[in-house]
Amino acid sequence: MITADRAIFRDSLPEGGRLIGLDVGTKTIGLALCDAGWSFASPAELVRRTKFQKDKAAIAAVIERQAVKGVVIGLPLNLDGSESPRSQSSRAFARNVEDWGLPVLLWDERWSTQAVTRTLIEQDASRARRAELVDKMAAAYILQGAIDALTAG
Repeated sequence: MITADRAIFRDSLPEGGRLIGLDVGTKTIGLALCDAGWSFASPAELVRRTKFQKDKAAIAAVIERQAVKGVVIGLPLNLDGSESPRSQSSRAFARNVEDWGLPVLLWDERWSTQAVTRTLIEQDASRARRAELVDKMAAAYILQGAIDALTAG
């Protein structure tokens, strides 16, 4: 099941469980994980894109190792909320991982990379360090936004 509706996603996981957040880029995929109670998200790993099946297997290994129950994939919309070519790419990625058998939530990620980059600059992180951290931190930002919305009344 793939949805952009948080209520449908939440209802598909009545017992909660760990979630994985994915920031799917053209060169890397940032991974983040949250606790089973959906309180906080943390950056996890960075998968450097190679062949899709290898990337999918690397993420599936994290899902299995961490007992993940659901997937949140960042959906890069245009500023006006309309779909972009990258949105279509993220939707295709979601369809291609649907066979994991986990519910997938597509989550608006319009400001994730900018917010994370701004934070890293404020922390005086070097350009190299920012490049190393930004995608997995963006995944955590996306996942935190989703779990905040999922747990709001």
